Amino acid sequence: MVEKLIDHYFYDEAAYDYHDGGYVPLEIPDVPQQKLNVPSLLKPDKETDTDMYYTITAQTGEVQLMPGEKTKTWGYNAPLLGQTVVFKKGKTIHVHLVNHLPEVTTFHWHGLVIPGPIEDGGCHAPVYPGEEKDISFKINQPAAFVWLHAHPCPSTAEQVWHGLACGAIIQDEHEAQMPLPRNYGVDDIPIILQDRRFHEHNQWDYRADYDPDGVMGPTPMINGTINPYFDVTTQKVRLRFLDGANRREWRLHFSDDLPFTQIAGDLSLLPHPVKMTKLMITCAERQEIVVDFGQYKPGDVVTLYSDDTPLVHFRIHEFAPDHTTIPTTLYNTPDPKVDADLPVHHVTLDGMDESVAMNGKKFQMQRIDYQMEIGQVQLWDILNTNDKPGMIHPYHMHGCHFTVVSRNGHQPNPNELGLKDTIVVNPQEHVVIKVWFPVPGVFMYHCHIIEHEDGGMMAQIKVVDPSDPNKQYKLMDHHTLMKAFAEERGVSMDDLWLGGMDSYKKMGMEM
Repeated sequence: MVEKLIDHYFYDEAAYDYHDGGYVPLEIPDVPQQKLNVPSLLKPDKETDTDMYYTITAQTGEVQLMPGEKTKTWGYNAPLLGQTVVFKKGKTIHVHLVNHLPEVTTFHWHGLVIPGPIEDGGCHAPVYPGEEKDISFKINQPAAFVWLHAHPCPSTAEQVWHGLACGAIIQDEHEAQMPLPRNYGVDDIPIILQDRRFHEHNQWDYRADYDPDGVMGPTPMINGTINPYFDVTTQKVRLRFLDGANRREWRLHFSDDLPFTQIAGDLSLLPHPVKMTKLMITCAERQEIVVDFGQYKPGDVVTLYSDDTPLVHFRIHEFAPDHTTIPTTLYNTPDPKVDADLPVHHVTLDGMDESVAMNGKKFQMQRIDYQMEIGQVQLWDILNTNDKPGMIHPYHMHGCHFTVVSRNGHQPNPNELGLKDTIVVNPQEHVVIKVWFPVPGVFMYHCHIIEHEDGGMMAQIKVVDPSDPNKQYKLMDHHTLMKAFAEERGVSMDDLWLGGMDSYKKMGMEM
């Protein structure tokens, strides 16, 4: 059988971000190539047969990103972004959270199926400056590449823009038995895709760049590196892509139209590998590929592009031949039966700019919009109500993994058939997903254009444990968090500016 090669991008070209009036084209940085920063693995404070212990510190820093002055940044256990965390399936994870920032933040484990709202780390789990907190949770999900980022409403976007985002790898025995590259830092590399604009003295200025449809910058920043190269010393390299940008989509391809094989999506391996030459990734998605450089010789350079802009230069060195093949079957995606007595739940992603909403309402932190029980399985119909061409909205859910059932009644794209937590929805498109929650709590679901979630395109679900149906959760409110930001920034509430708050104000609404 001839293996099908996918040579086009999925989704609706008329809705690609470059059609947006506020689109900022990428530019080739006018700086010498620099060695790609591969984040080091965060060493556990302690590990036993059953438990892992980590300390995660949110901190300020300075990084030499451009020639001249260093850029002031934020990060986790690092001046920018963070060290990569490793979680092992079946183990209980204990995390000591420390906030050394000048303002309140939260620690959201994007993609982890863990209880909420505290462990999940969304808006309701603030850690104030100088404060330390402890959380624990058990990892009971397949091997995947997930991530940690700040999530304090309504300043999530600004804190991620400062640098609060890093990768985390879930390991399990099934993936470990697959003949896949996994020598971290050598043939298994995270690629965190972001963009920034450098202002005077090489600093970032979020407010100057603010756009309610998502902040963008002209300079690609990969793993916190500008104009990076990577030394290829093995024939095959696994790239774990994370779109960590606030707004930007990345349309990825290699020079020479070099084919590659996608092996995983957000939260699992794919059922079957997908051979491609083009891959589009949107905000918060993860896509894992294996690239075979066997046709190249030492001294060659293969370049990864987004559209026409080079992102990473892969410098080929001597390597031993690798005759391993990727199995034709990688994973059996769970397919639980839908509860027959549950109607289809409808979610709409509405508007653009300051008018963004979900199901016609802007987010309120103390409002529960929907309720389910642990273990219930339901179809959710996600509709992007933007008129065409409109905008693509990347829809994300906390506290669960889901599978994609259909797009406008048709089969999902072939690289969407594993477990996911984020799905792209084109304008006027219905995407039906199969949703189930294995853990209890209050969880958010929202557009992951981060300025859109800050601006109100977000809702909340309460997931009930039938053994404790009356459990109550203490939910924060916007006013308390905004008051904390005002005090920490030394301004009055009237003078406080937060991008998401601005969206509510311009629509004549209270948060």
